[in-house]
Amino acid sequence: MNSTPNAPLSYRDAGVDIDAGDALIEAIKPFAKRTMREGVMGGIGGFGALFEISKKYKEPVLVSGTDGVGTKLKLAFHLNRHDTVGIDLVAMSVNDILVQGAEPLFFLDYFACGKLNVASATDVIKGIAKGCELSGCALIGGETAEMPSMYPDGEYDLAGFAVGVVEKSKIIDGSKIAPGDVVLGLASSGAHSNGYSLVRKIIEIAKPDLDSDFHGRKLADVLMEPTHLYVKPLLALIASIEVKGMAHITGGGLVENVPRVLQAHLTAELDRTKWVMPPLFTWLQQHGNVADAEMHRVFNCGIGMVVIVSQQNAAAAAAQLQAAGETVSQIGVIRARQGDEAQTMVL
Repeated sequence: MNSTPNAPLSYRDAGVDIDAGDALIEAIKPFAKRTMREGVMGGIGGFGALFEISKKYKEPVLVSGTDGVGTKLKLAFHLNRHDTVGIDLVAMSVNDILVQGAEPLFFLDYFACGKLNVASATDVIKGIAKGCELSGCALIGGETAEMPSMYPDGEYDLAGFAVGVVEKSKIIDGSKIAPGDVVLGLASSGAHSNGYSLVRKIIEIAKPDLDSDFHGRKLADVLMEPTHLYVKPLLALIASIEVKGMAHITGGGLVENVPRVLQAHLTAELDRTKWVMPPLFTWLQQHGNVADAEMHRVFNCGIGMVVIVSQQNAAAAAAQLQAAGETVSQIGVIRARQGDEAQTMVL
C-alpha cells in the first residue's frame, strides 16, 4: 500500500502556525526590553542568553529555582484571564531563591500550547515581564512550544527558571537561628499559586457567582490576585539587618515550609491570633468544610513569607519592612524542640 501523500506537506499542515510564533516574538520584545539590567549581554532571540555577573561580588554563588503556576491556570482558562499568571510564574521562582539571600539576575520562561493564540500568549508574557520588573531581574530568553494535539484548545502550560547570585559569606541557610529568635510574617496577596486544586473543588461544590461582590471586589479578582513579590524590600532588609532565615510559604503552608530552614533541634511556635486571616481563606474554609490543620498545610492563610531575626532586631526589621509597604506581624518565636514534636506548630 502506498502511503506517500498526494501533495507535499509543510509544517503548517501539521497544525503549527509559524506566522503566529513570529508575531509573538515581535509583540514581547518591548516588554522584555523594559526588564534589561546591568549584566545582560544581548537580547531576546538568540540561541543562548548571556549574562555577566557583577564584579562587586568577591565570591559569587549562583542560586537557581524553577516552578510553575499549577492548576491556577485552569481557573485562568475558565475566566479567560491571562494577564496575571505571568506574575505568578516569576514570583514563585524569585521568592524561592530570595530566601537564601540571592538577588535575582535573570529569568527564562517556557510556554507550551496546542495552538498558539497570540493575544493570550502576549498577555501571559507581558505578566512575566511585569514580574521581572517588580523583582529587578531581566527576562532574557525562553521557549514557546506549539504542539498540536498535546493541549486542549485555549489551554497552555507554563514553567519558569530564575537565576540569582549571593556573596558566599552572606548565604542565608538558617544555621544561625537560635531559641528566642522572632518569627515575622509578611502578608500574602491571596492564595498566591498554591492550593488551587482544592480551591477549584470548593468552587465546584459551592457554585458561587465569580462576578459577585466579595468584600468590595469581584470574587474572581480575589481568586486571581497574583503572587506577591517580596524581592526588593527583603534585599534592602538583608543589606541593613542580620536576617537568620526566611521561608517562602508555598505548597505545604506554614507547617511544612518553615521547618525547611530550621535545624533539627528547633521548633517555630506560631500564634494564630497574631495575624488576620484574609476573608478569602475564611470563605474557602467555610464552603469546603476544611479543618484548621488542613488549611495550615495547604494554604498560606495570609502569610506569604516568613523572616526570622534576633529578638533585638525584630522591631527594627518590622519597621523597615512596613516603611517599604509590607504588612508585617510578629507571629511567633523559635524555641528548643521537645522530642519528636513538629518543627512548626500553629497554636
